[in-house]
Amino acid sequence: MHFRHGKRAEGSPSATPDARSRAATAASLAAGLGPITGGDHRDDDPGLLREVLAAAPVAVALLDERLRWQYLNPAFTAVTGLRRADLLGRTAETTAFAGAAATLHRLLDDGHDREQVTGGPEGAGSPVPPGLRVRYRPLRHAGRTTGVIVVVLDDPDPAREQLRQLEQARARLALLDAAAERIGSTLDVDTTCAELAAFAVPGLADLAVVDVLPPEAEPSRPGRGGGQRLHRAAVRAVPALDDALAELARPGESVRHREGSAAARSLAGGVSVLAEPAPEDACPAGAASLLVLPLAARGRVVGLLTLGRTTATPAFTPDEAALLGDLAARAATGIDNARRYTRSQGIALELQRALLSEPGNPHQNLSLASRYLPSGSATVVGGDWYETVRLPFGRTLLAMGDVMGHGVEAAVDMSHYRSALRDIAGMDLPPHRILRQLDNVISANDSARPATCLLVLADPGRGRWTLSSAGHLPPALVTPDRPTELLRVPTGPPLGTGLGGYEQATHPLTPGQTLLLYTDGLVERRGEDIDVSLERLAALRLPATGELDDLLDAVLHSLAPPPAPAAEDDIALLAARPKVR
Repeated sequence: MHFRHGKRAEGSPSATPDARSRAATAASLAAGLGPITGGDHRDDDPGLLREVLAAAPVAVALLDERLRWQYLNPAFTAVTGLRRADLLGRTAETTAFAGAAATLHRLLDDGHDREQVTGGPEGAGSPVPPGLRVRYRPLRHAGRTTGVIVVVLDDPDPAREQLRQLEQARARLALLDAAAERIGSTLDVDTTCAELAAFAVPGLADLAVVDVLPPEAEPSRPGRGGGQRLHRAAVRAVPALDDALAELARPGESVRHREGSAAARSLAGGVSVLAEPAPEDACPAGAASLLVLPLAARGRVVGLLTLGRTTATPAFTPDEAALLGDLAARAATGIDNARRYTRSQGIALELQRALLSEPGNPHQNLSLASRYLPSGSATVVGGDWYETVRLPFGRTLLAMGDVMGHGVEAAVDMSHYRSALRDIAGMDLPPHRILRQLDNVISANDSARPATCLLVLADPGRGRWTLSSAGHLPPALVTPDRPTELLRVPTGPPLGTGLGGYEQATHPLTPGQTLLLYTDGLVERRGEDIDVSLERLAALRLPATGELDDLLDAVLHSLAPPPAPAAEDDIALLAARPKVR
C-alpha cells in the first residue's frame, strides 16, 4: 500500500492495521533520532515527527528490518527522482537501490553506519542520479535494530554533475537526431502521429497516445483548451498492455479528456504534466506513471502526446520530462506542417471536385460518364481535368488534360485551361487548331503551368472521331468482341510551351464503341517504361456493353494503384459512347 496522508490520526484506535503499523514505525524512527523536547509536545508524537520530516530540506527515508521501504519524505523523492510507488513496500533488492543491498545487510549484522556515493559500479544502470552521498544508519528501538535510516547528505559532486549534464545534452541531441529520421517522413497527419508513437514505444515509454485537434479546428492557444474535442491519431503500447488498450479510444475516434485529468490540464495550460494516474485520467490498467506533453508549434497547441510507464519500468523523472518535451516540440512542428498542408490540399480538392462536377452537356446522341480519384488519401491533389463542349450539328468536343504539379496552384491553373477551352471551342475550329490557340493563350501567361491535353471531336452523324494530342496519352477504344485498342494520335508538345505544331487524325466511329480518355495516374508506375504501362491497359477485357459507370469501375479495379503511399498521382477518367437510335 502506498503511504497517503489522511484526516484520521494513524495512532487512534479506529486506524487501520496498516496505519497502526506506520505509526509504530514512525515512533520507532522518533526514538532512533532522539527525543523531541520543549513545549508541551510528547517525545513520541508520530504526527509531529511526520510534519517535521515532510518539511525538512534533508532527504530522509526509512527501511524496516527486512529492508522494505517504509517512509520517504518529499525531499528524498525530489533528490533521487523516484516516486513513492517505486519504493514503498518493496525490498531494497527490487528497487533502484539494489546495488546497496549487500551494504545494508552488513549494516544490520554489525550495527555500523555506512556511506556510499551513487553511480559507482554497484549502481550501474540505476535511475538514481550519480554523485549523491548517501548515509545508512541503523535504527534502534527497545534495545534492538528495527530498520535503517537513509539520509542523502549533500548535493552531487560538481564534477559528476557536470558530467551528468553533458551526458544529458548528448542524449538530447541523439534523441532529436533519431526522431528527425523517423518522424515526419510524409505530410500526412495520421502517418506522422503513428511514427511518433512508434518512436516512443518501447524505447521511451510503455504506452504512447497521440491526440490532435481535428483538421477543421484552429490550433488552441494555451489557456483555451479545456473541454476541447480531439482526434485520436495513434496508440502504441508494449505487449504487456495490449489487453488494457481496449479501455482506450481507438485511432480515428474523437475524445474529450475529463476536467482535472492530466491531459486536460496539459491542453488547457500548454504545459507538461508529470503525475501518477488518477481516476479522471483515461489510462489503461497497469500504467503507473504518466507524462502528458503538449504538442505546440508556432505558439499554438495542436495536440497532446501522452506517455505511460508500468511498474516494471522506472517512473518518469523531471529530467526525462524536459528531454521528452524537446521531442514533443520537434514532432509538433512536423504535425503542424502536415495539418497546414492537408488543409491547403483540402481546399484544392474541393475546388477540383467543384469544377469537375459541372462538365458541359453533350448532345443526346452521346452518353458520358466520368470519374475523379485524388491520389492516395487525398493529400496530394493534382491538376487533372476533363471537359465536354456541345457544338453544332450533333458534335461534342471531349477534352482530357493534366496540369503539371500539385496543389491549389495546379487546381487554379486547371480552371483557367477549362475556361480558355470553352471560349476557343466556340469558334468551331478543328481539334488541332484549338490546341494551337490554347497554346498561344497559355504561353502568354508567364505564371501558367504547362499541361498535356487530348481533344476528341465526337461526330456520330458522320461516323468519326477526330483526335489531336498535346503530349497526352492515347485514348482506349472498347468495341464488342474485339480487344481493347489504343488509338494512334499525332502528339505535339504540351500546352503552354509556345511551340505549336499540332496535328490531328480521324478514326471510324461505329455504334457500340466506347472511347476512354484518362490521365497518366491510371497507368504510369515509378520505374516502369510507359509502353509497358500502356500494354497493361490494352490487355484488359473491359465490358463493352452495359452502363458506362460499370466500365469505369472495371478499369479502376484493374489498374488503379492501392491507397497511399503507393498511389503517386490522381486519376481522371472520361468515357463516351454514341447512342443507338
